[in-house]
Amino acid sequence: MSEHWQSRPEGGGHFALWLIRTIALVGGRPLGRLVLYPVTLYFYLRRRPERTASRRFLERVLGKPATTRQVMKHIYSFAAITLDRIFLLAHGEKGFDITVEGLDELEASLDQGRGLLLLGSHQGSFEALRAISSRRPDIPLRVVLDKQKTPAMTELLEALAPDIGAAVIDASMGGASITLAMSEACEQGAMVALLADRGREHEVLRRTPFLGEPAPFPVGPWLLAHSLRVPVMLCFGLYEGGNRYRLIFEPFADRVEIPRNERAQALDDVLARFARRMEHYVHVAPYNWFNFYDFWQQDVDAPGRVDPVAVRERVGA
Repeated sequence: MSEHWQSRPEGGGHFALWLIRTIALVGGRPLGRLVLYPVTLYFYLRRRPERTASRRFLERVLGKPATTRQVMKHIYSFAAITLDRIFLLAHGEKGFDITVEGLDELEASLDQGRGLLLLGSHQGSFEALRAISSRRPDIPLRVVLDKQKTPAMTELLEALAPDIGAAVIDASMGGASITLAMSEACEQGAMVALLADRGREHEVLRRTPFLGEPAPFPVGPWLLAHSLRVPVMLCFGLYEGGNRYRLIFEPFADRVEIPRNERAQALDDVLARFARRMEHYVHVAPYNWFNFYDFWQQDVDAPGRVDPVAVRERVGA
């Protein structure tokens, strides 16, 4: 269970995603959801590390031993949201009931014309975020994704929604290229969305309390926020069963400040605030948590993980 999440193979691969896509788009969402039951059973039986991680997480958040049914419900929720990504990409909001909270605050931040950084987590559906694009087509949305980690899903994205695929900022490009692309997008008044709960291999991490135990969180998103100097909002797309999603936007900071002489404390403060909001929504929707690895035991002391020079450069020291 100490294996880094990036070393785990992409679930399903090209053939599985092609098959689900074909069944879904030809037979419709009801047939696609029927297929999820054997898919859930397959992953429960064949993916032991993910099954174990699910059980341990559920025991933390529920405060009692997790049953097989609960673990399978967790896996099914992930499969259901993965299926819905196909429909959201192919048809937008059609067929879904998506409620939005915090829209006024989001629009107030966008109206400043400085761009906006949206920070989320691997909880619920980040794809539901695209509902905002259809409601505010005048505001471009750029999503930061690692294309190398999920090649099958990237291929699916580019096939179903080429315009969305073209707007992705590839997280595998490297720090300087990512920062430049995000900065240019913000200068154009765009929303830039980034997941901020997982650290890539060799990325700088710091621990902060989460569900009763310190857990490692990447500092990179917050250093980027400091560098970009734009408003920051948190976003969560919670799956509520059936065709229902709840998209939540929360103001986090008009600007994230990481002072040079108080760098460690400032990072600890923003990470702790972020972790508390994550913890809140994990309790609201525990089966929406999709970090299927031992989140708390990811090694923060691996050789090469901490690069003080790189950190100083990224915060403008």
